[in-house]
Amino acid sequence: MEVLKTHAVHGGTLKYLRHDSVSTGTPMTLSVFTPAGEGPFPVLIWLSGLTCTEDNFTTKAGAYGAAAEYGVIIVAPDTSPRGEGVADDPAYDLGQGAGFYVDATQGPWAPHFRMETYVTEELIGLIDAGFPTTGVRSISGHSMGGHGALTLALRHPELFRSVSAFAPISSPTRCPWGEKAFTAYLGDDRTEWAKHDAALLIEGGVARGAFDDILIDQGDADIFLIDQLKPELLTAAAEAAGQTVTLRMQPGYDHSYFFMASFIADHVAFHTERLKR
Repeated sequence: MEVLKTHAVHGGTLKYLRHDSVSTGTPMTLSVFTPAGEGPFPVLIWLSGLTCTEDNFTTKAGAYGAAAEYGVIIVAPDTSPRGEGVADDPAYDLGQGAGFYVDATQGPWAPHFRMETYVTEELIGLIDAGFPTTGVRSISGHSMGGHGALTLALRHPELFRSVSAFAPISSPTRCPWGEKAFTAYLGDDRTEWAKHDAALLIEGGVARGAFDDILIDQGDADIFLIDQLKPELLTAAAEAAGQTVTLRMQPGYDHSYFFMASFIADHVAFHTERLKR
């Protein structure tokens, strides 16, 4: 991986990196924070939301003080493939910046939009090979990235010790963002969509025995709460399946990184407790 920038922060090291991805067939960028010391350290992967790059979380979330305190590497990849020859759409909620953490099966997206494989196979391998990790990891994210964190953990529980999310798209098969993206990337077969819907996966029991708790923070002043995010579908699914999901409705908070910066330390602590068991 090519190092683009390096910064000292909270006694540790933050690197911006770029590499040629086998999964997407494009260059991919990411940031990695490594605490002070020789390690090895467990890893928390962060997945960002619509329109974001690796830089939004890196510069706005304020996560590295907690990561330094608890001794956790944090990895923040870009949200999609990008570049010349990569399919795109003029809308903010499709195409570059809107990968939805699935492997597209439909044209023109299928050649490059393979974000599930990128995160669960290629990225994990690169981080374990290039940084002093324990080989144990957790995953979290925001909005579209919250959907990604939940579904990737539920679909690949052997890879992740724990999962949490901020304002996730809880059931993309039942909201406009998800319906638009899944139609484009996966086609019209809703049985394929259901394989990437966190609420439906939890309802089907896939989390039982894999995760003792799933932490969700949601602001009650979030403008996307009712039409797009629908956290009540997650809690209903969890109740039906006997799965513990802790949903914290935070009064007055919106969809911005001010919300995440206010509670990110709680999430790092939540994951650390499970990463170091």
